[in-house]
Amino acid sequence: MTKVLMVCLGNICRSPLAEGILQSKIDPEKVFVDSAGTAGYHIGNQPDKRSIAVAQKYGLDISKQKCRKFSVQDFMDFDRIYVMDQSNYENVIALSKNEEEKNKVKLLLSAGDSTLIEVPDPYYGGEDGFEAVFQMIDHACEAIATELISK
Repeated sequence: MTKVLMVCLGNICRSPLAEGILQSKIDPEKVFVDSAGTAGYHIGNQPDKRSIAVAQKYGLDISKQKCRKFSVQDFMDFDRIYVMDQSNYENVIALSKNEEEKNKVKLLLSAGDSTLIEVPDPYYGGEDGFEAVFQMIDHACEAIATELISK
């Protein structure tokens, strides 16, 4: 089984969407998907209501997810770690102990053919930011799912 972790800052906006979107595109018997945040601001909380709403708009229920903080154990527990932006990348890489762990970490949008490098944090914006982020993540997750299926 391949294990994939999605990581953003607070684990309430972007990474819960990425978790839910990728889960909808893969076989749960072959791929396990989870999410975490590099900061512990929202541990135990549901995702942001705006992330829940945009996911529901596309038939995905992420409301049962609970926020958690990224830990060094995640390097051992996951095969792939996708981060939403450069800051998350640097925070996760700083916790790695070796090249093998570092090589597991990639920017999410590197998985698709996006001209963007980072998934912007929609937290302080309006609903349209969550829609745009959903579309970016969905596109990248499609590429990840296609790669996982062909493995």
